[in-house]
Amino acid sequence: MTLKSTKGRPAMDPRDPSLSGADRTTVAEATLAVAVAPDAQPPSAAVAAASDALAANAVEPAPARLRRPHPLEPLSEEEVRATAAAMRAHPEFVQGSVFVFTSLHEPPKPALSEHALTGLLPARESKVVLYDRSRRHVIEALVSLTDGPTGNSGTTGTTGITGEVRAWQVVPGVRPKISWQEFAAAVKAVKEDSRWQEALRRRGVSDFTHVEVQPWPPGYADERDAALGARVAKALTWVGRSETDNTFARPVEDVIATVDLDTATVLEVEDHGDVPLPPHAGNYAPELASDVNNFPLLTGTRQDIRPIEISQPDGPSFVLDGHEIRWQKWHLVIGYTPREGLVLHRVRYLDAGRERSILDRASLSEMWVPYGDPAPAHRVKAVFDAGEAGIGALANPLQLGCDCLGEISYLDAIVDDDDGEPVRRPNAICIHEEDTGIGWKHTQYLSGSVEVRRGRRLVISSLATVGNYDYGFFWYLHTDGTIEYEVKLTGIISTGALADGAEPAHGTIVAPGLYGPHHQHFFNVRLDMAVDGTANSVFEVDAVPSPAGPGNPAGNAWVARERPLETEADAQRLADAAAGRCWLVVNESVRNAHGRPVGYQLVPGPSTLPPLQPDGPSFVLDGHEIRWQKWHLVIGYTPREGLVLPGRTGRCAMPTSWSGTRSQPTTWSAPRTGP
Repeated sequence: MTLKSTKGRPAMDPRDPSLSGADRTTVAEATLAVAVAPDAQPPSAAVAAASDALAANAVEPAPARLRRPHPLEPLSEEEVRATAAAMRAHPEFVQGSVFVFTSLHEPPKPALSEHALTGLLPARESKVVLYDRSRRHVIEALVSLTDGPTGNSGTTGTTGITGEVRAWQVVPGVRPKISWQEFAAAVKAVKEDSRWQEALRRRGVSDFTHVEVQPWPPGYADERDAALGARVAKALTWVGRSETDNTFARPVEDVIATVDLDTATVLEVEDHGDVPLPPHAGNYAPELASDVNNFPLLTGTRQDIRPIEISQPDGPSFVLDGHEIRWQKWHLVIGYTPREGLVLHRVRYLDAGRERSILDRASLSEMWVPYGDPAPAHRVKAVFDAGEAGIGALANPLQLGCDCLGEISYLDAIVDDDDGEPVRRPNAICIHEEDTGIGWKHTQYLSGSVEVRRGRRLVISSLATVGNYDYGFFWYLHTDGTIEYEVKLTGIISTGALADGAEPAHGTIVAPGLYGPHHQHFFNVRLDMAVDGTANSVFEVDAVPSPAGPGNPAGNAWVARERPLETEADAQRLADAAAGRCWLVVNESVRNAHGRPVGYQLVPGPSTLPPLQPDGPSFVLDGHEIRWQKWHLVIGYTPREGLVLPGRTGRCAMPTSWSGTRSQPTTWSAPRTGP
């Protein structure tokens, strides 16, 4: 679906103070805003008017046509439904099992290469992570998907897509993410627990209507966690005064409920002291933030910014066919999984009439959010947001003028619920172009002539809300051949309460009686590099001074020293800003016009390492060391693994912050055609 920005005043002004709560979306600048009411409430007249305006400016997709999806397109609703039916029909399926993730089982590279050459479609398959709660078994399965009538051994849905389980394996020593059912059951169990209720009453809270309980996947604290012998969550509590109140302004400090997720049983309620609730509300909606009890006290949103309109009268420059997209010289397939969210497949660049490969696959493989506060309620926070929550499953429906501005195309995302049935996330992926300012300019001082080239990039993005945090994930493809990945962090910090007059040693005060504990966000990006093919190797490049002597009489000379990373043990590297360190991925069997191997640089963004005790339990998950967070670059020399370049940032306050990495051509000129 393509949506165009409107001209003139929008159907609903998001800054209109007459709109409140679920009926209003507050933005600094917008051409159109559409508010989504919680709990499927009927839309107000203002929201209905906005929806009408949105529909009036929508470009309807072409009529459905018979087409087979690209082999790397995500699963359709029909394919997810057929997968679930096949799994339930399997003789080892146990009723009540939870579907954790259902996603495309990506074809092997040789099959994809064959498809690119001949159009031959590889087998369409799905992969499933299933959890049998009764036996605490995690199962991985593969399901073959075919079109047509049901065979003797297959199970089909109403559309004629047939699913047949072809692999079923119990995986020992692992655990699944928290399901929606388990989350709700854990919240209910905690709120009904008399020990938890008594802890809140001691803090002056007797009405639990607007109390928010969040079961967190816990980090390992000490041997007591292991002794429980259960799959647990640590449930933390915040107090609201009304349905629209920001609960994170009033955390219940030092109360932790440990819940067995498999039985929805509260195993323990810890209460380490009676720190009072912070005295002020912390609302951000204008009509609530203007209350005298709010901190900070706001009088309204900015009214001194005039509208910016972005217009492409001839439409966008990209062509979208399903999930396959072409823009400028770029050609790729946009993938999506419930665990990772956005995935870029088979990123190619058209150069002198032929497509050259750069990346076979790129995605956020994991996020880790460890908290650096030893207080009881915060030392247990160390969530893997992709594996334990599912970034893709938590995608926001994006809104024109609020999340995306300009000439926008959207793609829906299909994920699965706990029963394996498809769930459509509308407008989960936003695609548009952005002007990036001057891409190149030169003024010839002799003639006075000026040449300027504008920069532009294609933006492929999605946003997800994980509890208090909101994450924006952005892939940028630039006209100069650069690929950039950016994560924007916004939302609300996970807060702690302080006694009056206390100073936090491991956090920052953000309001009276309220602080933000120290924490970090680590983003592990998996890049399966394919620079002009798969025969790639990696060099570490440092700027180092040349030795003093006759060849360097003034002492000003320096070189870019390239060192090959030849083994996986050696290819665990740290960034070094002082040396201008980057990593060069080259294909030594393909030479550029200057006779050098073609290559792409991996350029790390601002980064740090976890300031944690190196031998402490924070680096341990189920008895295994979390090694990738001790390095900025980890390389696996296997066909399916590729190169991993984590980007990192750590923030306490919550403006929109970002972390990212960049891959750019460095010896990527046209290959040499002669000897």
